Amino acid sequence: MKVAVRTLCEFAARHGDLDFRYTPAPSSDEGIAGHQAIQARRGYGYKSEYLLTGECLGLQLSGRADGYHPHRGRLEEIKTHRGDLSRIREHQRGLHRAQLRAYGALLCRQENLKKLELTLVYYDTGKDKETPVTETATAVQLWQELEALCAQFRAWAEQEEHHRELRDARLSGLRFPFPDFRPRQRRLAETVYKNAMNAGTLLLEAPTGLGKTLGTLFPSLMAMASAGQDRLYYLTCRNTARQLAVDAIERLRVAQENPGHWPLRTLELVSKDDACEHPDKACHGDSCPLAKGFFDRLPDARAEAVQTGATLTREALARIAAGHGICPYFLAQEMARWSDVVVGDVNRMFDQSALLHGLIRQNQWQAAVLLDEAHNLVDRARGMYSVRLDQQRLLRIRKTAPRVLKPHLDRTARAWQGVIRDHGEGGDTPVFLDSLPLALAGSLLGLVSALTDFLADNPPDLALQELLFESVAFMKLADSFGDHSLCEFRRTGRGRASVTIQNLVPADFLRERFAAARSVLLFSATLSPGVYYRDLLGLPEDSRFTSLPSPFTANQLQVHFTPRISTRQAHRHASAQPIAELIAQQFRQRPGHYLAFFSSFKYLNEVSEVLAREAPEVPQRSQKPGMSPQQRVEFLAEFREGTGSVAFAVLGGVFSEGIDLPGNQLIGAFVATLGLPPFDAWHEILKDRLEERFGAGYDYTYLIPGLQKVAQAAGRVIRTPEDEGVIWLIDDRFLKPPVRNLLPGWWFEAPSVPSTTG
Repeated sequence: MKVAVRTLCEFAARHGDLDFRYTPAPSSDEGIAGHQAIQARRGYGYKSEYLLTGECLGLQLSGRADGYHPHRGRLEEIKTHRGDLSRIREHQRGLHRAQLRAYGALLCRQENLKKLELTLVYYDTGKDKETPVTETATAVQLWQELEALCAQFRAWAEQEEHHRELRDARLSGLRFPFPDFRPRQRRLAETVYKNAMNAGTLLLEAPTGLGKTLGTLFPSLMAMASAGQDRLYYLTCRNTARQLAVDAIERLRVAQENPGHWPLRTLELVSKDDACEHPDKACHGDSCPLAKGFFDRLPDARAEAVQTGATLTREALARIAAGHGICPYFLAQEMARWSDVVVGDVNRMFDQSALLHGLIRQNQWQAAVLLDEAHNLVDRARGMYSVRLDQQRLLRIRKTAPRVLKPHLDRTARAWQGVIRDHGEGGDTPVFLDSLPLALAGSLLGLVSALTDFLADNPPDLALQELLFESVAFMKLADSFGDHSLCEFRRTGRGRASVTIQNLVPADFLRERFAAARSVLLFSATLSPGVYYRDLLGLPEDSRFTSLPSPFTANQLQVHFTPRISTRQAHRHASAQPIAELIAQQFRQRPGHYLAFFSSFKYLNEVSEVLAREAPEVPQRSQKPGMSPQQRVEFLAEFREGTGSVAFAVLGGVFSEGIDLPGNQLIGAFVATLGLPPFDAWHEILKDRLEERFGAGYDYTYLIPGLQKVAQAAGRVIRTPEDEGVIWLIDDRFLKPPVRNLLPGWWFEAPSVPSTTG
């Protein structure tokens, strides 16, 4: 079995407590630059990224040591850090040393050496300072230590190899859980299977009603063995979609001949907030009892988890963790290494510290990625690579902060004043900067170090932690600031300034994430045009786009246009009366449940008031800003009542996608907007950047995102082959070919053959 040295050490050489006290870490770019800086200093004969391989107790080990100087007989491992070296915890140092000595054992065997000098080089990227920790060991000592590690791992490795054989055998003969596919679902499954086998990247527009969750998981699992794939990641943008995937895998398990023997390890990854048992405690052994001795008790918990035979849901992991007295959230992080299928949020693969991406790279896995509701990833990814720095938070903390932090807080406060002097004393109109304010960014380095030192030695302080996290996040994105992002300064009052790094083009950050996967499937009911997502998400140039025919037909849906109504900003007040009359007329003609979507709460309320005045007999209700989860449930529950009503909602809000209202629960929708973003300064800058890079500024900024919202909202009406309904597209611009062409084709025409483009 092939094993990376780092994986071996993380399995067998970790001991003691979990300890996630705050240490300012260099960004990935800083870490790479730090390694390169040291390697460049070593001079003639120094070998960087030195490949080491060897067999020990039947394990094929491999890894790359950071540096080897054969003339000096010295092997180096470089670890970058920021601030006080003593903040690197004992369990981390122990792991670093174990990894270096494992490399040393392989080097001695590979180069036939009798002894070796081993040096851990801790490099402070902020101070450009090296701190070497050197020792000498014999080849015999090092090999004995490596054998001890491999002996611990070997039994596990044999178990995992056997598990892989059973898994692949079962998946090769996987049985579909229903007698037959839904209409056109077979075509969906065939398309997904071929993409996995061809190691492709596919943008798949699969309309509602095809059974996408099961229709993508089933063929992807069947392909794993034949395609030589190690892992399958099913990623979602919503918790409800995550649950659908977990349920689908359980349905597959139950449908097999021997469901009690199910050699497919599936893990549900949830957020730390959802899994943490002690949210009031910090993640280290001195604070949280579940962190104390975590790595000493982890092996038994891990062994129980892999033998469970059912999906490792949040509840299942909580039970296992409780039985061993360890943290369920970090048990889940560990089980991500040993699970065949991981179901989780998109941030697990795509954000700055993505767990799954890191595991792919570390273990060189062949991984398949399925991305549900992929049309949401552009906005989600922009959020992952954006961060806001608030003056008010700093000033509030400064008033009561411990004395030791005062000088650093004062320095940062002065840097804020400099930004205000340079870019505006008043008004809340945003100012877009050509570059980051260097003095402010520079002041954060000392502030982060001081906050880290203080929090490491004192009880948890939520306000200081939030300031630390905000500052660290800003520093990381500041290191990679470029034309893919925008710096915005805003001041809404005295002491209320903010500086925000806003991502515009997530492609520059996501490209390497997609490249790490063996096959990628992005699917959604609305994913046209494919080139838009390819460009903004950084997908390979040879990515393919396929649109599958809908199981629904135009006969199920009446689509109406309003050539004499404009919902443009200048015409909205005048449009309220005719829109209200249209809604009342439709309701009288066919009473039932309707959704009416508007571009804002103000517009929504204006039409609602006119409808109440002119047609009081038409029942109505409205979405309110900031509705609680319970209020949302109650809002949706009213669609199941016998008496119909018109429900007013905001386009792009919580009721415009991700909800199912089949049958008479919803028989029509009014969409009184094209969904275009506001024509403000921010969007105009975005338009210019996208025009410069892709030559499609207006379409990529306004038209395509707007029409995506329209298609999603109107798509609530027809959810099953038995549904019938009506859609009113309220704006004269819907009749223009460039707009109408971005709406789902099945609304207007008979089913056609799938369209596929390169």
